[in-house]
Amino acid sequence: MEGLFGALPPFWILAAASLVIVCGAIIQSSIGMGFGLTVAPILAVLDQDLVPGPILVMGFLTAGAGALREWRHVIAGEVATALAGRLVGGFLATWVITILPDRSTFSLIFGLSILAMLLLAIAGWRMPFTMANLAAMGWVSGLTGTITSVGAPPLAMVYQDRTALTARPTLNAFFSLGCVMSFALLALAGWAGTDDVVVALLFLPAMVLGLNLARIVRPYVDHRFRLAMWSLSGIAALFLIGRAIF
Repeated sequence: MEGLFGALPPFWILAAASLVIVCGAIIQSSIGMGFGLTVAPILAVLDQDLVPGPILVMGFLTAGAGALREWRHVIAGEVATALAGRLVGGFLATWVITILPDRSTFSLIFGLSILAMLLLAIAGWRMPFTMANLAAMGWVSGLTGTITSVGAPPLAMVYQDRTALTARPTLNAFFSLGCVMSFALLALAGWAGTDDVVVALLFLPAMVLGLNLARIVRPYVDHRFRLAMWSLSGIAALFLIGRAIF
């Protein structure tokens, strides 16, 4: 796929991807994380060119909208600490991507990383909230978030016991800026560019729809809904791994 500068994917792929993006935007807006984990593996199965660049752009838009809506509750010091870790992890991830021999290997690493993030999300493991742990998990988030556009689960381990009033906007601010950081690093490595931005803008209506629906359905986005979406993501990750191996 080459965005608006070349052939677009079939309509059914655009429609299916749009539906997934609506669900991802709802989850992101409701809990402050989860867009990439919900969307990235499924879109990778539909069309590999949709990851990681376009997902990072969409993640920036959805998380940024959430951060702006509740900007008064963003804790800037926590965002800066996590971003410092993410920058280091992002550089490492970019180096890993540049030495990959082919897209098949990328699919394998992508799928394995998604499964690891899903296990972290579902297990609900906790870490004490300290600035050192925040920086460390920011590093892990930068590593996985740059390769797969999924960087939420490591931060969730640190923020599990924080109040939603401050955790949600702070996480949204971190992920919006983190997506910009990861996209810039990938662009320098030749793995992202203007086509990714154009493709992401094609899905802007789906993102806007999801963000608006979130205001209505937020009280109903419970554990079961998230597990259902993440189960689909897990199946997609296994498919990517199998496709890479066989």
